[in-house]
Amino acid sequence: MIGIKNLGNEEAILKLKELAESIDICMFCTNLKIDDGASCRPMSTQKVCEEGNIWFFSNSDSDKNKEIKQDENVQLFYSHPGKDSFLIVNGVAELIYDKEKIEELWSPVLNAWFPDGKEDPNISVVKVIPTTAYYWDTEGNKMVNFFKMLASATTGKNLVDGNEGTLILNSL
Repeated sequence: MIGIKNLGNEEAILKLKELAESIDICMFCTNLKIDDGASCRPMSTQKVCEEGNIWFFSNSDSDKNKEIKQDENVQLFYSHPGKDSFLIVNGVAELIYDKEKIEELWSPVLNAWFPDGKEDPNISVVKVIPTTAYYWDTEGNKMVNFFKMLASATTGKNLVDGNEGTLILNSL
């Protein structure tokens, strides 16, 4: 049975971290006032820190960075392809060019986007500070839940287990 489970503080940060890091790829949306979808692009989550901030790498002269400079409000849409797990984060983005932060978050796979490695002059880090977040998280995989939904339709009882709710973080 799917229930409402609003989470606060440390529990909310743990759920945010679990979902954002396991799903990894989100649609990172900027330029929200236009809201035409053209300012959304897939981005890989590098880390969710102890404060609940979400970190990404970005090319410093990208359209995304230009749009963040114009309006720091962003939306992140996560959807797990193998489970019915979803996360929506509204937040404020900050562009960071700190070499220590780049070093901390760096992984070799980033060489595909930054051929000069950690020293690439076009590297920036985007920090998203969540302002609101909402999640849906079912237990089990999609196939199991599909059969549970079929059984639910015949029995009249919801057999799919999971939770949804607001994530209330200290930084919100």
